[in-house]
Amino acid sequence: MEILKTVSKLEGIDEISVDAEKGTLTVVGEVDPVLIVKQLRKIKKGASIDSVGPKKPPEKKPEPLKVCDLPPCCKSCQLVAVPVYDDYGYGRCSIL
Repeated sequence: MEILKTVSKLEGIDEISVDAEKGTLTVVGEVDPVLIVKQLRKIKKGASIDSVGPKKPPEKKPEPLKVCDLPPCCKSCQLVAVPVYDDYGYGRCSIL
């Protein structure tokens, strides 16, 4: 694509992506957005800046659930799951 070829010549670009359906060009890096617009106008492509800001931090993965934190004296004990039924016959586990 002519757009990618033109913009990729600029210094400080880490990542470039084009969404043809939306008609957007996304550029990530330490590059002046005005320079990007100027380069696109040189090849007769209209351009406007939608947003400028720092790179988004990566999403944190949720930590796995812990069964429970045992006190130091219980580290040598074994956990035993015991089914417990309520008055309606529904079961749930109780860890002893």
